[in-house]
Amino acid sequence: MKLFALKSLLFLVFFVGCSGQGDVLPDGPVDAILGRNVTLKTLLDKRLYAFITWAYSDGKDQDTVATVSPTTLKISEAYKGRVSLNATNGFLTLGPLKAEDSGDYSITIIYPDGVTRTGEVELRVLEPVSEVAIKSDLAEAVEHNSTVVLTCSAKGSFLKFTWTNGTTPVVADGKRLTLKEGESSSTLTVTGVLRSDLVGPIYCTAANALETEKSAPFNLTVHYGPDNVAISPPNPPQFIKSGSNFSLTCSALSSPPATFTWHHDQDLLEASGTVLTLEVVQKNGYGKEIAGYACRAKNAKTQRLVSSPVVSFAVMDAIVGATITGPTAVLIAGNSSANLSCRATAGTVNTKVWLKDGQPLTAGSRVVFAANMSSVSIDPLQKEDNGKYTCQLSNPVNMAEVVYNMMVNYGPETPMVTGEKAVEVKDPVTLVCSASSVPAATFTWKFNGTATDVKTAEYHIENVAYKNTGTYTCEAQNAVTNKTSSYTHSLSVKEEGALDEGLSDGAIAGIVIAVLVALGIAIGLIFYCRQKVPVESPY
Repeated sequence: MKLFALKSLLFLVFFVGCSGQGDVLPDGPVDAILGRNVTLKTLLDKRLYAFITWAYSDGKDQDTVATVSPTTLKISEAYKGRVSLNATNGFLTLGPLKAEDSGDYSITIIYPDGVTRTGEVELRVLEPVSEVAIKSDLAEAVEHNSTVVLTCSAKGSFLKFTWTNGTTPVVADGKRLTLKEGESSSTLTVTGVLRSDLVGPIYCTAANALETEKSAPFNLTVHYGPDNVAISPPNPPQFIKSGSNFSLTCSALSSPPATFTWHHDQDLLEASGTVLTLEVVQKNGYGKEIAGYACRAKNAKTQRLVSSPVVSFAVMDAIVGATITGPTAVLIAGNSSANLSCRATAGTVNTKVWLKDGQPLTAGSRVVFAANMSSVSIDPLQKEDNGKYTCQLSNPVNMAEVVYNMMVNYGPETPMVTGEKAVEVKDPVTLVCSASSVPAATFTWKFNGTATDVKTAEYHIENVAYKNTGTYTCEAQNAVTNKTSSYTHSLSVKEEGALDEGLSDGAIAGIVIAVLVALGIAIGLIFYCRQKVPVESPY
């Protein structure tokens, strides 16, 4: 059949035969990628038809694409090699697609009974999504001051753009963050940019119904700070030991890193960097008085200059070379006095404390301190003044102490003799003499007023005889004080057995009680037996 005749027949059927529309093609539009194939499907439920014709319209003209009958297939010259038509279901396959293939495709189905059904669907040939890229109007930004405009551009058809910071979607708030969409680009404007806005990194995604493409990660340097400028330690001691390794460290949050200067009150110190050492402070001639120190941080990009809180301290010399001086002569209780003085060769001494044997030394009638506590006088010395005297010199940075051992000679005090006062003949006896004395006393013994050869604290007799009865005098001598004191002890020698002890009162009482108990038991037994044994009558 000639194409002209076919067209005439279709025209005639269109105006004369019964016609219907609907349920022929799926809903559109149908999207397809440029250069690829597309199949326009039908909804035919039976194969009985006389003719199926596909036509194309660009909105102005309509051209036949292909016609099929149960026995013939006719493809228009313009579509040969690019179109196939399935005679069974009427599916039209077109490709490779060109941009000009976009338009409306209509189908006309003529059944043998003259019924006609038609349908139309839009085909959109989409350009592939490609070349998605982000560009910034600024190479770098300053926090709070800069407004950054990011433009995402891409190639493709029917594009939609989305922005993400890392994996978090960027949502416009209409104030600080705004989005403007175009056909092939999207613009993200960040007003008063923050350091956290553009470090995600930022991604832009371009997509249409068939393809999605993501940009390379984008980061923009946002300069900020200095913030949180602080000195460590924030609360140093009020006084710092001279010559120690003490230092102050300054820190700040800043991009790029801040540069630092140090100041004594308002004076610039000859120091730079994050650390200010005590050595630099003293070289600059400071530290003798309590003063404030601060660091200032500057950002070369933001041009901000921020000062830290002020910390205050003074430098103090440590106490060294502490010495204590005291009497060098021999000290005798009751006759001598002592003056102890304490000093240091260098350093600042704020307090002086005196101790005796580890306990605070208190003032009294004999103990007098100097007004500045640099010395103490004891007059007269007594035996209780013997001991260890400690002088403690201190200031806020250290303490030094020095010890003086004072020996006060005294005694001997009245001796004491311990031992038996009465012994039996041939018994041993030992008398022991003791006396409080510094230095330790030496001892001699007299018997009945006559000196003996015994020169120790003990007087021992192995087997006493009656002749040993008498008085034993112990004499204690102190070679330093030149004092002597004595004590007399009497000893009586008895005959053998004379000193045997009788029963004690307790033993006697025990014996009496035992006898009474035994007597009671005996009486009780007698009465018991009388009751149990019958007595014969004499009658």
